Amino acid sequence: MRRALIAALVVAALAALAPFASGSPDGLERVAGDRGFADRARPAADAPAAGYAIPGIPGARLANAAAGFAGTLVVFALGAGLVAVVRRRPRVA
Repeated sequence: MRRALIAALVVAALAALAPFASGSPDGLERVAGDRGFADRARPAADAPAAGYAIPGIPGARLANAAAGFAGTLVVFALGAGLVAVVRRRPRVA
């Protein structure tokens, strides 16, 4: 079980490096461009990783990959916490 958990985390972390794989816009950006409202986009000033990048990291691709990696870790931790809570609940017969 522990090996499967570690393998899943490694795969998820590698997937976070996707910004290095393609320079194309993501799905939401593509639709906004196709529908003609991409120019009205405003970055969320209070977002922890506005524009899918962590501030203070030099280089857009590296900042983007760091944000993806951090997001992957947060989602993975939330999922693991949820599993732990569900497992500890007593079973009802």
